Amino acid sequence: MTQPHPVDEHFRTVVRTLPATPAVGRSQPIRDDTGLTGDQLLQLFDAQLASRHLDLAARELGASRNGFYSIGSSGHEANAGVAAALRVTDPALLHYRSGAFYLARNQQKRKLEDGIRDVLLGVVAAADEPIAGGRHKVFGNAELAIIPQTSTIGSHPPRALGVALAIERARKLGVDSPWPADAIAVCSIGDASSNHSTTVGALNAVAYTRHQGMPVPLLIVCEDNGIGISVRTPAGWVEAANAGRPSVRYVCADGLDVVATHQAAAEAADWIRTRRAPVFLHLKTIRLMGHAGSDVESGYRTSAELAADLDRDPLLSTARTLSAAGVLSPEEIVQRYEDIRAIVRDIASEAVKKPKLTTAAAVIAPLAPRHPSWVAAEAAQPSQPESDEPLTLAQSINRALADVLATRQNTLVFGEDVGRKGGVYGVTRGLQKQFGSARVFDTLLDEQSILGLALGAGISGFVGIPEIQYLAYLHNAADQIRGEAATLQFFSNGQYKNPMVVRIAGYGYQKGFGGHFHNDNGVAALRDIPGLVIASPSRGDDAAAMLRTCVASAAVDGSVSVFLEPIALYHTRDLHVEGDGEWMTAYPSAGSHVPLGSARTYGDGTDLTIITFGNGAPMSLRVAKKLADSGKNARVVDLRWLAPLPVGDIVAAAEATGRVLVVDETRRTGGVSESVVTALVDAGFTGRIGRVASEDSFIPLGAAANLVLLSEDTIERAAARLVS
Repeated sequence: MTQPHPVDEHFRTVVRTLPATPAVGRSQPIRDDTGLTGDQLLQLFDAQLASRHLDLAARELGASRNGFYSIGSSGHEANAGVAAALRVTDPALLHYRSGAFYLARNQQKRKLEDGIRDVLLGVVAAADEPIAGGRHKVFGNAELAIIPQTSTIGSHPPRALGVALAIERARKLGVDSPWPADAIAVCSIGDASSNHSTTVGALNAVAYTRHQGMPVPLLIVCEDNGIGISVRTPAGWVEAANAGRPSVRYVCADGLDVVATHQAAAEAADWIRTRRAPVFLHLKTIRLMGHAGSDVESGYRTSAELAADLDRDPLLSTARTLSAAGVLSPEEIVQRYEDIRAIVRDIASEAVKKPKLTTAAAVIAPLAPRHPSWVAAEAAQPSQPESDEPLTLAQSINRALADVLATRQNTLVFGEDVGRKGGVYGVTRGLQKQFGSARVFDTLLDEQSILGLALGAGISGFVGIPEIQYLAYLHNAADQIRGEAATLQFFSNGQYKNPMVVRIAGYGYQKGFGGHFHNDNGVAALRDIPGLVIASPSRGDDAAAMLRTCVASAAVDGSVSVFLEPIALYHTRDLHVEGDGEWMTAYPSAGSHVPLGSARTYGDGTDLTIITFGNGAPMSLRVAKKLADSGKNARVVDLRWLAPLPVGDIVAAAEATGRVLVVDETRRTGGVSESVVTALVDAGFTGRIGRVASEDSFIPLGAAANLVLLSEDTIERAAARLVS
């Protein structure tokens, strides 16, 4: 055991000096300004005490090298009052100082010991921890409607807004949702993370949405302890930044007093539940015992400040209230404190003995489950009448989206300009008119909010199909995919999923509307996200079938997919010569799909294998025709999927010729060709390998773009060298 902490000693010392008050009945309100009874306050006090002892136990476990997480909730324990003011069915997205909230909500359905055990199993990374299974210490529980959040600062408010909007959208559209129709979403943040651009953007999106009269049943709880690790929040800043926010009600309360916190939260919850309008609840708290076990506060805070905070301890506030009301005597308070310490320590001694994750397979298991036969069956949905009319890539995607919307009532298509305009390239044209503005709609210009809406929809019964207008616009919001979407199944052991298909217009070669932001070929930010599906169709029939696969995989496995659409091929009609129409395709038959990680091979040439994707597919096919004219026969492999990479098809096609040219329109560094060449080397391929790619450069305007983008002439020269 470690030495007693000053917070621990101070609490016991002060409580023993409290005046004794005659005992009274516990069924009456404990003071005039609240309806909380003595019994109810005792239950909240138990949650607060358990949270404090969990913080102390986490430090002891860390000191003995049995614990791996010590960011605590001390000083924030009045958030138990927020939990008590809400229903256990209200979806909650909590920040990492929410121990008392978690325990108080747990008490609405389970024993206090159950919640204590949950937290401790997370601290020791036990494999049977009930939410993340030993993968991370998070506050989450599907039974308690608590959606686990990782520690990426401020990344969850966009999802919280998405959940709030999805509650209303599900009711309107008759879609089955895990949340009751009158539920409200709650999202907690700290004063430091309230300044993060993701949080600021989400708060703006909340106001923007409500300003239009749309229902937004969302409670935003800002627990303001005045400091972020060692950086102080300017006095009055949280109120100044949020009290005047349009269309969002601002409420401030004493976050050190659980009774006052409960009262404010209950009034806010009633306001939200009846008016379906958002509230920003500002709780003024303190932080005790530092940021985490390794944090030495004396290095940046004065001893006077630290001593003053000891007297402001929210546990002391509750103890004083209980004592003054005659619910518990000072001696009984101290005894209750020690009894819960013993419970926590007993459970901790059991927790350290629990098995841990022992294999990579066990760690990875919930990351991205794959059930291809189920996906195939799910993809076999009715579609619009078949037609032999040749379609462009854009037309095929439009028709596939219409099929999805027609056959799956829980799908939503949204993004910038996708509604009335039908997208800047016409890919979503006519869909809003056909399916209504509740299912196909425009959003504000904020990619983080667009993806957050999809994240919230995904855990609320929908499959969102958001559009990011250009690939370059993704990068300022990539963490919504990396830190939120792709991690949810991993950190919830598969209990929560956020199925979504993110459509992104990208790559280079766009004529007449160029420059970096409309011709971006950087995909490295996506390729290293574990479990993420990356689809990259080059022609219409593949695009339609692959979109069906992505949506079916989302429905079956909760997959998160990025659907990269080559802008330059949207309206391409011809392949070899003007007017041949060979890059247009018939719409694929009902039920057809492209299994994840399967390539498409053109031809059966035995002299050279060209492996490519996207714009590289038609370029390589033209090169293959030129080679054939000179007596050399090449087969062209269109990867179609950048993740999971079709390794089996790659190796088989390479072995068939013994010579491989990888044609990569993305950048030489961080581009797709790196993974293709690596896959061949790992598989033991001993033939010749060549690689051509675009330069490590952003794409400039006009004809200068051709100086850095991969050209057809470059492909032809490299192919000729390999077959010479």
